[in-house]
Amino acid sequence: MYRIRVIFLFALFVFITNQSLSQNSSLRKELRPKLMKIVNSYKATVGIGLIHIETGDSLDVNNHIRFPMLSVYKFPLALAVLDLVDKGDLKLDQIYHVKKSDLIDDTWSPLKKEFPEGEVDLTIAQLLDYSVSQSDNIACDILFSLAKGTQSVNEYIHGIGIQGMDIQATEHEMQADWKILYTNWSKPMQMSHLLEGLYRQKYLSDSSNAFLMKLMIESSNDPARIKALLPEGTIVAHKTGTSDRRGNIYDACNDVGIIFLPDGTHLALSVFVSKSEEDYDTTRKLIAEISKAVYDFYSAN
Repeated sequence: MYRIRVIFLFALFVFITNQSLSQNSSLRKELRPKLMKIVNSYKATVGIGLIHIETGDSLDVNNHIRFPMLSVYKFPLALAVLDLVDKGDLKLDQIYHVKKSDLIDDTWSPLKKEFPEGEVDLTIAQLLDYSVSQSDNIACDILFSLAKGTQSVNEYIHGIGIQGMDIQATEHEMQADWKILYTNWSKPMQMSHLLEGLYRQKYLSDSSNAFLMKLMIESSNDPARIKALLPEGTIVAHKTGTSDRRGNIYDACNDVGIIFLPDGTHLALSVFVSKSEEDYDTTRKLIAEISKAVYDFYSAN
């Protein structure tokens, strides 16, 4: 009986392995050429990190490049803050008094638009909502201060096993000098591994994990990127990041997220676009086309 069980398990292992190898072969032969055709059609440097979470199939493009994250880094920041909540160092209902001096000028901030004079009490949960769901730069920097700075957040991310990523500067510091935005970088596959870890609930308590997923699913982050060409109603938990245009260049136009597929499986997809000579809408369209190609491939296989 023991021998039969061993033979059965070995046969099952071979079957699963062969299925995975077959799928990875399909990725190389079918999906990669489609993605490269899209990438090569645009005047931009493009990085892609793709993981099919349930099977572990993966594909990357330009994973050796350090892409500037811009506001995508509000996702790893949120992980670090929620880790402090899980440890009891912070509380979601903890109040932070937003002072007028917190409201820096010339930056994206729905918070400042809503409370132009500041002097308002907000919970950490509300600050996370502003930062992750609305990409608010002022809320982001307040959260960095509550998390004891960018270095502490960076150490947290490296401590959970994500090495191909670095967080060095606040939004205010990036605003002061455009070159500083390149100090907040990620390789595409490392960001997708972080997304995979979020989905698998590797980092946070169940309640904190569910809260962050909700913020990313229900966010007002730009729908004209990963979500744009997917079937209506497709669930995507995502975070965008965008630089200003510098001359005829966008240093960054990004979107990273978890795509829910019709068969109940999930994709972690990170698309980083740097040094784009295309206009804003065309650059976003590039991300949408990559997402659609990936979605269509997995929906048909």
